[in-house]
This record gives sequence, C-alpha cells and structure tokens, in this order.
Amino acid sequence: MPLAQDALRVSSLHLISTTESFACTAPLLSTDSDVDRLYVSGCAAVRLTFPSQVVAHLREWGVFKGKACVALALCFAANSDGQTFNRDVAPVLHARCAGCHHDGEVAPFPLVTFADARSKAKLIATVTRARQMPPWQPEPGFVHFQNDRRMSEKEIKILERWAAAGAPEGSAPAPKPPVFPTADSWQLGKPDLVVDLPEPFTVPAEGADVYQCFVVPMNLPADKFVRTAEFRPSNRRVVHHALMFTDASRIVRRPSYSCFGTIGLLPTQGLGGWSPGNAPIQMPLDAAIPVAQGSRLVAQVHYHPTGKEEHERWSVGLYFSDRAPTRRVVDVGLASRIIDIPAGDAHYVVKQQFTIPIAVDAIGIIPHAHLLCREMRGWAILPNGRKQWLLNIRNWDFNWQDQFRYQTPIRLPADTTIQMEFVYDNSAANPRNPHSPPQRVVAGPGIEDEMAGLHVQSIPVHMEELPELGKALWGAVMRSVGGSFYRLPQ
Repeated sequence: MPLAQDALRVSSLHLISTTESFACTAPLLSTDSDVDRLYVSGCAAVRLTFPSQVVAHLREWGVFKGKACVALALCFAANSDGQTFNRDVAPVLHARCAGCHHDGEVAPFPLVTFADARSKAKLIATVTRARQMPPWQPEPGFVHFQNDRRMSEKEIKILERWAAAGAPEGSAPAPKPPVFPTADSWQLGKPDLVVDLPEPFTVPAEGADVYQCFVVPMNLPADKFVRTAEFRPSNRRVVHHALMFTDASRIVRRPSYSCFGTIGLLPTQGLGGWSPGNAPIQMPLDAAIPVAQGSRLVAQVHYHPTGKEEHERWSVGLYFSDRAPTRRVVDVGLASRIIDIPAGDAHYVVKQQFTIPIAVDAIGIIPHAHLLCREMRGWAILPNGRKQWLLNIRNWDFNWQDQFRYQTPIRLPADTTIQMEFVYDNSAANPRNPHSPPQRVVAGPGIEDEMAGLHVQSIPVHMEELPELGKALWGAVMRSVGGSFYRLPQ
C-alpha cells in the first residue's frame, strides 16, 4: 500500500497530459523502452504520459513488482484531478454564467458550448477567482439572500484546474444546453396586462452608457393589486438593468428623459426591477402592491452601446392578485445628503441611522450610491444590544446594482436602530473615479455627484401600527431636507 501512495503522489506532481478518465478494471502496467515513458492501460480511453525521470524513480522503487496496485493508484489520480468540460465545467457554466452569456443577451460572448468556452478558459479562471464574475456584491457569511450568484470555492477550483489542464473537452457526452427565454416569452406565463413602450428607443453606437426614464400610461381598467411585474427587453444585448415604479399623480410628465441616479420624481410605489439572469421579484401573497386606476408606469432603463446603433422596445407584464393585501411592504429608507468629498480623500465615510418605532419583518434591501463608493454596510442594533447584519459590500460597483431579497425575513423588534455606513474613495487610485485628476464631489443626482441610500423593504408585524411608522419616516425625511420642501422657487 505505501508503494501505491507514493505512485499517487508522483502522478499528481508530474502528470504531463491526460484525456478523459474512467473507473479502472483489471489494470495493467507496461513500459515503452523506445521513448522511456510509462503508460497505464486497462482504464478505458486513458493514457497517462510521464517524463523519463519519473519512470526512473518508479523503476528504482520496484514498481514493476506491484503492477496492479500502482496502475490502480495512477488511474485513481487521473479520475480525481482531470477536469473536463462535458463532465465538470459545463454544469458550472450553465448554472452560474450562461443566463447572461448566451446569444442575444447583454454579455459580450456566449459560454454555453465547449467551442464557446475553450478559448476563454484562462479568462474564466481569472475573473472567477477574482470574483469579478459572476457579479454578486454582498460578502458571504453575514446574511443569506435569495438567488445568490456567488460561486463556491469548489466551483472556482474546477474552472482553474480545467484551464490549467489545457481546457479538455472530455469524452463524456456533451450536456444539453439550458433552455433560455425567447424575446417574446414570459418567464411567469401569460400576464394579466402588458404595458408596451409606445415607440422603440434608439441606443447610440458609441459613447457613455445611457440611463433613460420612460413614463407610460398603464391603462388599468380599475384599481388593481400587483403581485409581480416582469420586465421583458426586446433587445437584450443593450439592456443592462431596469427599475420599475408607479406614478399615481396627475402631474404632467415628459414621456422620456435622461435620468442617471434618481428617476426625477417621487414615485407612488416600486414594482421591482430586472437584470440579466434574475427572475422577477414576487411579492408575498398577502402583500400585493395596490395600483390605482389612472397610474402610469415609470421605468428607468440602463442601456449600453454595442458599437452599432441599436433599437429597443421593452414590455412589462403585470400579474394581478384577486386578494386585497392584508399587509404592506414599506420602504424604510436611510439616506444622507451631507456628502462633500475632498479631492484625493480615499476614505470618506457617510453614516446615517433610523430607529423604527414598531416591529417589522425585513424582506429585502436596496443600496444605492454612485461611482466613488467602495464599501456599503448596513446593520440593525436590536433592543437587547445584539447586532444583526443587513448588508455588507466591500467592493461596490455601480454597474452591478441589485435589489436583494432575504432568504427568510429578518424580524426587527420595535425600537431597533438601523444603521448604515458608506465609504467613498475620491483618490486617483480609484479606477472608477470619473475625474482625473480627482475633484471635490458633493451630493446630487448626476453621474459626477454622489448619493448614499439604503432602503430596507419591511412589512409591519402589526398592520394597525403602520401609521406610527409612517409618521416616523416622514419626520426623518423632513429633518434631512431641512425644510427645503417649503422654499419658493427663485
């Protein structure tokens, strides 16, 4: 047995090349004296090639007196370490990458077949090890979210070993590719109502990314309760993400306008969002969103140029509930307008907090900042002094903002204090800094301004206490704006 262990160790250190490996049966050992290399036979479709110095060591150890034992160890090593596309890599790429990386989607190249992935093997290994891909910003170990796209360490190692081995395809049958939604299909089936963008929007061939807001009549026949809104792009190559809201006001709005950061109006309700690879967010059955007749849909869409002029005309499918909501999702928002970041400051900290007067169940969280933000932290200090994490992002990237839904609701008792801490880097070392050299940056909605917002989506435990929470939130808003709502226009 020690001889077999030595051979296994040598094979893992000095393996030159392998093809697809299978379980060994009646293994045999032979040598080729002409090239002085060792071959293992008896493993279907396996050929292990070793350099002459390894063969010399095996001869010194008397390997040829223990043929079966050594061959079995070598074959076991091939089965353990040889990562192939068909058997090992394809399941990872299909589960973690192909949702965005397939033809017609926003990603720059597909990763569905062996032909797609082979030339990208080293790139895949590099960006997954750096956790640049798949995009998922929350740090692990603090709080659990639904639809977590973060790769496991095991998955990353599979991709690294496959790339290091030369990206072999393997002899196992190629797996069936995933079935992706088509441009004219709905993930949740036929909607109760479809709202279409009246005219296609033209995305320029080149230049900066485009953030465009659209205000579209919903034409609701009556007041409705919306349980889900599904955003469907017509041209997925150019749509990075979208956010949806309702506007029940009677204020005259432009049908389309540029809107980086905020949407430029106070929405009545939020309807969720869309990003490639994510399923529509569904509200709890007893907490559908009330939408009044006459409301308009407001969509903020992030487009990105592809090198040629593109046209895009999205649709939104609305799914109604027959049940009037008995609970309501409330945006417990923390925000700060006190932002004045000196040029060159690499660690500018913005803090805010809010004490909730009633018990709530936090079901999700939405962070927001612009290009200089690097770290986002949100937590709750419970009445007993215990700290409950709500979000921890150590490398914020504005281009990959998301709406995060907790795996299970987090109960926050009355008198819990929610706190946020954002860190901004306005130094020349920040690759996302829009200014070179760095300039002073203050609060504002523009791409060269900054914002700090953390929105905890919460459901009151006792709905009769909702007015008390509303008063507290309104008071916080008024204190933050310092009475500016009442200033007359100049």
